[in-house]
Amino acid sequence: MPAIVAFLSQKGGVGKSTLSRSLAVVGMDVGLRVMLADLDPQQRTLLRWANARTQYGVEPAVDVMAFDHPDDALTSGPEADLLVLDLPGQLNDSFAGVAANAQLVVQPTSPSIDDLHPGVLVFQALRRVHIPRERLAFALCRVLGDKEAEATRNYLQEQGYTVLRNALHERAAYREALNLGRALSETRQATLNASAREMMLDLLERALTAPAANPTVKKQPERRSRRKA
Repeated sequence: MPAIVAFLSQKGGVGKSTLSRSLAVVGMDVGLRVMLADLDPQQRTLLRWANARTQYGVEPAVDVMAFDHPDDALTSGPEADLLVLDLPGQLNDSFAGVAANAQLVVQPTSPSIDDLHPGVLVFQALRRVHIPRERLAFALCRVLGDKEAEATRNYLQEQGYTVLRNALHERAAYREALNLGRALSETRQATLNASAREMMLDLLERALTAPAANPTVKKQPERRSRRKA
């Protein structure tokens, strides 16, 4: 069974798809077999990105599959070492089931209180359904400076939550890379690549060394809906 990392939030635009893509690429860089699951039928951001990656000839190719139901994604990719789930930006009943099956649940957040407050509430809700605190982590994104990143990290740690190493600053080069089918670790600037890679390696280490989750989802082939990029 693969290690499972789920990116979720009750808000869109916080960085779930951005980090999902980057984790998949860094995972492949270190020799893992990775499946990237696009679970947002309204957006299909990952599929569009994978198509751009093919269009611009970026290597390695990333295995991206589209699913309409989280249960189907959780039962996919048995040959993969790492299954990366990119969930829609909304809070729904599937969150708890996904979290229960994941080695690590990651919420990207900016330093804005409009992102931080709902993010803490989501993790509090998962704790109430017995998701272990050590399987929950925040990722700092779209920060404008080191002081802002440090203050945000301190705030989240005071709430009792893990914050992934490093923080991703707001940079045009990151957006340009994504538009060209690249990950955050594949920009034209080595320092930006190193920053993103450090966060992804921290995430990978936590996910791959975490105790196995207790799967709660059975395979349901009649519901399967999957499309490959």
